[in-house]
Order: sequence, then structure tokens, then C-alpha cells
Amino acid sequence: MKKRVLILCGLLLCAYQASSQTYEVKSPDGRIQIKVNHSDKISWSASLNGNLIIENAEAGMDFSSKTNFGLNPKIKKQTVKSISQNIHAIVPIKESEIKDEYTELSITYQGNYKLNFRAYNDGVAYQFVDEAKEKRNVVSEKVSLSFPNGSRSLFPQEESMYSHNERLYLDKSLNEIAFKDFCSLPVLFTTPKAKVLFTETALHDYPGLFLKGNGNTTLNAIFPKYVLEAVDKDGKSDRVQTITKEADYIAKTNGNRAFPWRVFIISDDDRTLVSSNLSYQLAAPNALKNTDWIKPGKVAWDWYNDNNIYGVDFKAGLNTETYKYFIDFAAANKVEYVILDEGWTKSTTNILDFNPTMDVKELIRYGKEKGVGIILWVLWKPLDQNLLQILETYKSWGAKGIKIDYMQRNDQYMVNSYEQIARECAKLELLVDFHGAFKPAGLHRMYPNVLNYEGVRGNENNKWSEDITPEHTVTIPFIRMAAGPMDFTPGSMINKQPKNFAISFNNPMTMGTRAHQVAMYVVYEAPLQMMCESPSTYYKEQETVDFITQIPTVWDKTVVLHGSVGNYIVVARKKGDKWFIGGMTDADARALPIDLSFLGEGNFSMEVFSDGINAEAFAQDYKKEIIAVNKNTKVTAKMASGGGWSAIITQK
Repeated sequence: MKKRVLILCGLLLCAYQASSQTYEVKSPDGRIQIKVNHSDKISWSASLNGNLIIENAEAGMDFSSKTNFGLNPKIKKQTVKSISQNIHAIVPIKESEIKDEYTELSITYQGNYKLNFRAYNDGVAYQFVDEAKEKRNVVSEKVSLSFPNGSRSLFPQEESMYSHNERLYLDKSLNEIAFKDFCSLPVLFTTPKAKVLFTETALHDYPGLFLKGNGNTTLNAIFPKYVLEAVDKDGKSDRVQTITKEADYIAKTNGNRAFPWRVFIISDDDRTLVSSNLSYQLAAPNALKNTDWIKPGKVAWDWYNDNNIYGVDFKAGLNTETYKYFIDFAAANKVEYVILDEGWTKSTTNILDFNPTMDVKELIRYGKEKGVGIILWVLWKPLDQNLLQILETYKSWGAKGIKIDYMQRNDQYMVNSYEQIARECAKLELLVDFHGAFKPAGLHRMYPNVLNYEGVRGNENNKWSEDITPEHTVTIPFIRMAAGPMDFTPGSMINKQPKNFAISFNNPMTMGTRAHQVAMYVVYEAPLQMMCESPSTYYKEQETVDFITQIPTVWDKTVVLHGSVGNYIVVARKKGDKWFIGGMTDADARALPIDLSFLGEGNFSMEVFSDGINAEAFAQDYKKEIIAVNKNTKVTAKMASGGGWSAIITQK
């Protein structure tokens, strides 16, 4: 890692006022400024190009004993330093080498705690550090955010903190967000001068944050309480709990630790929300010595298509023959993995043995012979009750990883469980996909065997709802994906315009065009990326499959060419010596110019997958063509309503 540090005299960047102390720090490019004020509390504000974006925010922590952070703060010292370094991403979600450049203001207070503020070119962040070495409880944390009048939010409103965090984004004026309304993270705010994406990272041994309204332009953090007792719902549930006892605090702590970073991506350009790496940059660094075994890739997935294979001479379903068919498809198309989802275990609670109609050891052996790894789905509750034996058993069978489902909680115990699972899986060289999960919060940098998270309203919802509209699919890259990998599960081949869409659990379809689904493989970041359709259908759509399977799941470089939240997005990504472009639009047909100047010198061949001329009526209509291009070629991405456009560019 290359690193350059410049320590500056704090007094040069500090202004003293008679009634309070104020410190200011700017981003390396000078566009973003943080101002930190001290009186009887700690408050701060952030501006972009001189325009106040976060008008007033308060930061503090209340404990069961000793010093409360931010209450009548007494400053001992402060320092400012400038950092410029490169972070090498073990699993490169956007880029293999990330430029990490910021200015940090660190304030040390009486009472053995610090508050670190960082100003980046694409946002700001702060973090409390406890330097005392004593056990106590965190009663509450003060995170209060006030935005300018006229601000709005795309608000992922929750009904309960016991949640999968798979939300729609409700467009609300902040004044419309009532005291009872709260949301999970990440959440997007639109002020008159810029947008702010709020999330958290470096979340360890601490509960996840939710944000609630007040009927005005101020929102406040709330947290799940420390869980003292959780029991099976109705006494028999395999996956749903009732929390029967909670403490009057949110976390236990032993002191001498850093708390999560509160992260704010700030920009007047929507593309920044997609290109920003702040959540990854602020996460704890890689904890693993050996990572060579971690292999991202695509996954043939069974649950979405309900094992509906056809044109075969055996009964399809939860049986060995069906999954050998999945493995054969994966092998024929160089798809790295197959998931055995719900139904492979003897029961949903007896997960140390398998369904007698499925020989899982034989499937793993057969997959290995074919060059296809097997990932096993498990419920969190039975896994948590016997973690080590279960993981060791799956490893002994030869499984490559696990997909854990139905966590549904954000409290301290659950956050610690995520980390324990990641750590123990890493010891056994097992990959991890957190389904039924809260948003990514930095764990995938510390344990890069964690390749994916759900926490998004994804394609599976087409089985029972009409929620996954083209507007939704061009909203989530700007909000949910800003936090990290996103297990949306794309790849449907049954594509309909909204007027022709119908809900079908067993034979699901998607809104938007075929090209819209294909573009997701470039636009959506998921190192473990699903192919959700039935292999039988994929065989009938081999041309589409051949295009999709050329697209990597990790990237060396990302350039966001176009972006408008909820309207459209076009992303160019590089892997090796090839470039890949993906574009998606909402219900409005669009024609967007594609600037190929990023190609550099030379002549290139561009394979294009675009909406067919009749895609407005028949969403599965597409056109494939190969054209010669160079960095000066004028190209237009023409997209139908709910459409898409993709390209694979290879140097001649």
C-alpha cells in the first residue's frame, strides 16, 4: 500500500468563537466542508460548493456509567491530517485499486474518547472512538440530522426493526415523515443543492442504525435494543422469532474500541452515488492471510424458477436428477456454481442430513467432476444453534459455500453472528452469501469470503407482487448498491411490459425488456451473481446466455457514464483488457449518447445486446450486432420503455 500523510497544524484550520469552539475541515478538492461546533453538545454541518447541505447534525453517545460522549465536551487536543493512499481490493466490486484520499479532523476530549471526522471528495464521515478500558452499556446514540427546507427523501420505510430490510423507496417530503415513521439504511435525501446518501460501515459488535422522522426536516437515529430473549414464534417456527425480552440499552461494550462510521455520500451529480467507494474505504481492512481460494462467479439458482425444468425423461423437483441437470447446464456454460436452495435438507431444522430424494454428496462429487462448485442454503436459526459442527460437515462433503437466510434482525447479537459466520467460514475456506439480511456494512472488506448480501427488494418478489418495476430497478443502484454488493438475482428470460405482467409463483416473469435484465449483469454489483431462470429456458435462449456468461462479476475499473435516480443509468466497467457497458431505463424510452473515450488508443470490436424494434410490445424482443469502434466513435444506446442496452468491447 502506498501512503502519503501530511500532518497540518490544527490551528490553521480552526476558528475560535467566544461562546464555543468551531473547527473546519475541507475535502482534498475543497468542494466539501465540514464545520464542527462545540457548546454543551457536539454539532456539525456539511456544505458543498458553499451551499449548506446538512444544516445541523448532532453526535453523542450515552452510557450506563462514566463519561457520556458529546455532553458538555471538553477538548484536550485536535489534529488535522491529509491522507492519500491506494487500497487494493481483494474482491474488487467496483475497482481493483481504490484511491483513498481525505482530510481528517481528529478531536480528543476529556473522558478518554475521540471523534474523527473525514472529508472526502465524494462525502463525509464521522466515528466515535472509546479509549477507556471498562465494561459498560451503551444506552443510546445521538445521531440527529437536519436538512434545508424543501428537502425530500427516497425513504425505505419499515414497519418493524424485525425485518429483511427489503423495501420500496417512498418519495416523501421530510415534513411528511411522521414521528412514527422510520427507515432502514441506506437512505437518500435530496436537498435543493445536492443529494445525500446516508449509511453506516465498520459495523462490528454494535446494533444497526435506523432513522426516524419528526414531521419536520430533522431525523433521528433509533436502534434495536439488546435482546435478552428470543423464542420461536408460536413455539414451532423454523425461521421466525418473537423477541420477548429486551434490555434498556442497545449494546454492551468493553471499551477501548471504535464505533461504526456514519457515512454521507454528498454530490450534485447522481452518478457519484454509484461510483463512490466510501462504504468500502471506511470499513475494517482485510483480516485474512490467505485469500487465493476466494473465487467470485455466477450461480445457477433453483428457487426462483421452482425447479421447473422440462424436456427431460424424469420428474423434475427436489431430487438428484434435477440437480445434475442444473450442474450440466452450469458446466456447459462455464457457470461457476449451483445453489441447492430450500428443500435439500432433511428438514429445515435438521440441516446436518439431506432430503432422501437428493444425494448431496453425490451432487458435490458430480459438480467437482464437471468443474462446478455447490453452495448450500441454510436457515440462520438452526445454523446459529450448532454453527461449527454444521460448517465442518458441509466442508467435509466438499461444499464451496453457504447461503444463510432469515436473519431478520439488526441487534448486537445478530451483527456479531454475521461476523462469527464470516470468520468461521473463512477458516474452512467457505464462501458466504447473506440472504434475508440487512445491508452490507463493511464486513465484506474485512472478510472477503463474504461475497454478497440481499437486503434489497429483488427479482424473487415477481413471484408474488408487482413491485419490481423498471423504476425500482433503476433506483436501487443509486441507494441500496451504495452500501455494497446486492443480491438482486437477475437473469429472467420471461420478460413482459407492465401491461402484460402477471404474478405467478411457479412460473415467474419480470417487468421490462430482455435487454433490461441482461444489462443488470453489468450495472448490478454482486461478486456472487445469480442466474435465476430455469436451465431449460436458458437452453432455448442460448444466444442470451452466451452474452451473459461473458460478463464478469468483479471489476478492475468502473466509469458511470449516465445516471439519474429512478430514471436511467449507464455504467462502463473494465475487467482485464475488455470493457463492458450496461444501460437501463425506467418506463420512458431513451436514447443516450455513449462516450467511448475511456477506450484509449486502438481499434475495437463491440458486441451489442439491445432492445429489438418490437420490444415496446413484446419485451423479449432483442437485437444483437457487432460493430467496429474506437475512442472517437459516436454510439447511442437506444432503449425501449423499461429497456436496456449492453455492450462487450474487445480490442482487435
